[in-house]
Amino acid sequence: MDDWTTSHDRVLAQRNAEGWMFLFEAARDLRTTGAIAPSSKALARLLTDPVQEHGTQPLNVLEAGAGTGSVTRTLVSRLSPGSRLDVVEANARFASRLRHLVRDHPRLAGASERVRIHHSLVEQLDTGHSYDVIVSGLPFTNFAPAQVETIMDRYMELLQPGGTLTYFAYRGTRYARALTASRAEVRRHRAVEDVLVGYQRQYATACWTVWSNLPPANVWHLRRPASVPAPAHEITVGAAR
Repeated sequence: MDDWTTSHDRVLAQRNAEGWMFLFEAARDLRTTGAIAPSSKALARLLTDPVQEHGTQPLNVLEAGAGTGSVTRTLVSRLSPGSRLDVVEANARFASRLRHLVRDHPRLAGASERVRIHHSLVEQLDTGHSYDVIVSGLPFTNFAPAQVETIMDRYMELLQPGGTLTYFAYRGTRYARALTASRAEVRRHRAVEDVLVGYQRQYATACWTVWSNLPPANVWHLRRPASVPAPAHEITVGAAR
């Protein structure tokens, strides 16, 4: 058996394992897992495009809600030399898997300190860094509106002026909930969408639909204006540049 076949089989086995892990975690708590399958390659590429757009410039990058690491692997492959990636994941089992991913990733051989895994809520994350790019995989429509607003405000605080936030939202979730959920759940879901629309109107630069994802998803890019002064309470430590 040649090296390519061995590597290909290993990748397929890894994807199958991730798929089953997502199903198990969704069965435990779909509210915080937020998906029944890992993100597709197309979704991961759109979410991480702002990292590649910076070329060879060293960056500070944050990923929130990384799950089993399907987007993390794409981020690692796109990190320029000297860049740092912080990954925050609230699910302990996912966080453990992410640590294995970092330890075993061939591009991080001898440089695993460039990627740090934080088992935490993103609202409580305090790394002492601000970020050029933030990639969010959090299932916003499963949260309370006030929590979504808290998270989005925290993202904007953590972003460098001119920095980019990317996140995705599954299509059709409001209609699915209207058919299956209580009226209170439908109202909560609509209120979360209203919160996100407010940020989109203020900061959005682009939106795409990834039809090949399961389920199809919209990917949003939001940018913190470069001309807006940092809030007085914002962290101001230097980025990895």
